[in-house]
Amino acid sequence: MSAVNSTVLQKKLDVLEGLIPKSKAINTSVSKANVAWHIDHSLKVINAVVKNMEDSDPALYKDNFSFIGKLLLKFRFFPRGKAKAPKYVTPPEVILEADIILQLAEARAQIKTISSLDNNAYFKHPLFGNVNKSRVVQFLDAHTNHHLKIIKQILK
Repeated sequence: MSAVNSTVLQKKLDVLEGLIPKSKAINTSVSKANVAWHIDHSLKVINAVVKNMEDSDPALYKDNFSFIGKLLLKFRFFPRGKAKAPKYVTPPEVILEADIILQLAEARAQIKTISSLDNNAYFKHPLFGNVNKSRVVQFLDAHTNHHLKIIKQILK
């Protein structure tokens, strides 16, 4: 992973951090969830993805990345309302600012560890297939961007 890629994700975290004061904002015509939910979910995804990659066995990696995954990542686009977040990255009903701050610190550290991962460290995405080190920053950038767009619309 290049320093540039890492910087892109770190900047996204700075943006998420700047949105914490607006975390209670909600606009149900845009999303059933408030800003805090989107921040919390984005951070949970970053932390879970990197942890899963750290725990993966690179020897078991198979390049089964889907065509749709390649297309969506190329355009940094995730369609809205098509996927449901798995339980382990679903925010709790009550999201505490302190929890967001802790997850933010963890995400900053996790992003720094990506560069030291084996090239075939991976996580299994339910739609895209296996996402390895060469695609993970692009995936996390696109996913975070997806939620930042929703937050922007909530705050309009």
